[in-house]
Amino acid sequence: MTVIERGEKLPSSIDLHKKLVAEVKSVNEWYYEVSKCAPQQALRNLATAFTNWWLHKHCKKPRFKKKGHQDSFYLEGSLKISGNKIKLPRIGWVKCPERLPSYQPKNVTISQRASGWYVSFKYELEILPTQKNQERIGVDVGINSLATCSNGSVFPNQKAYRKTKRKLASLQRAVSRKEKGSKNRSQAVHKLAKLHQRVSNIRLDALHKLTTWLAKNHGEIVIEDLNVSGMLKNHRLASAIADCGFHEFKRQLIYKSGWYRSKLVIADRFYPSSQLCSCCGHRQKMPLKKRVFNCSSCGYSIDRDLNASLNLERWHSNINYPRTASYAGLACGESKPLDRLSVRDSVKQEVNIKLRRIKSRPIYTQLELFG
Repeated sequence: MTVIERGEKLPSSIDLHKKLVAEVKSVNEWYYEVSKCAPQQALRNLATAFTNWWLHKHCKKPRFKKKGHQDSFYLEGSLKISGNKIKLPRIGWVKCPERLPSYQPKNVTISQRASGWYVSFKYELEILPTQKNQERIGVDVGINSLATCSNGSVFPNQKAYRKTKRKLASLQRAVSRKEKGSKNRSQAVHKLAKLHQRVSNIRLDALHKLTTWLAKNHGEIVIEDLNVSGMLKNHRLASAIADCGFHEFKRQLIYKSGWYRSKLVIADRFYPSSQLCSCCGHRQKMPLKKRVFNCSSCGYSIDRDLNASLNLERWHSNINYPRTASYAGLACGESKPLDRLSVRDSVKQEVNIKLRRIKSRPIYTQLELFG
């Protein structure tokens, strides 16, 4: 292997292919028995990885792909689909457990997971806009219930990882007891991988059903802008938060709202939806252990998550909500922090705070655009 350091010329995919033909294919005759598309696409991916490593500091240098970890290969050419069968170059007809769409793809990717091999390809699908049952809905996500909607609908959290935590630990101990390289160890690893895949499938199934229902039946969906990476730093709740899949919930809503012609609205991260009374607007402290919101001003009593979803449904970009002592560092008359990328009040105000010297650190701001 040629060692490439910064400052040298990057090899292109054509250069890598010439090197493959001259040094590898000439020695290994079995290369001519398989499709040429798989190594060619792998070399294209390698050239792209080298370019990303060269141009972007956060990208790491490409490394050798270990056999048995996320195995996949690329095929193109004479591909045909008939019912639940697909014809692959050099392989032939392969039967799938489900009926495939009547479309002739130009290329496919074959990947291996714990339970077997999977084929994936792209095709154009026209999705017509659906009739909306409700114009606007607020959604509050949580740990006890995955989502609580402002219309009263509650979607329970499956807690797939928590239910199988003991079984996963038992299988992991079984793997550690087996001798490395033995057949018994490979069988134990396969059992562990299948259980991990089952946990992932249960979580994804619940999220897909929830996000599809929201995007199909509602014109506007209002959700919170959760700081998931910051929430995961709480080691007492990190496992439960990761088991919910908050980031995946937001990611699915972003593209599904475009599919079904609905609008996704992300509320301000500093909006205290759980601390405001949905009846009178009074703000009070609400620790996590309190599951019922009892307003100290009007006496209104309501479930904590339902109260938050009602507040999210009424949220808009220019909303002005009561502040507490924790927001004393705002300019006079301001209703939002000055460092937020959203609609603000006047920024030509005096900040009524005392200056003090702090340790300098870089500030990174990310602007997300949603179509």
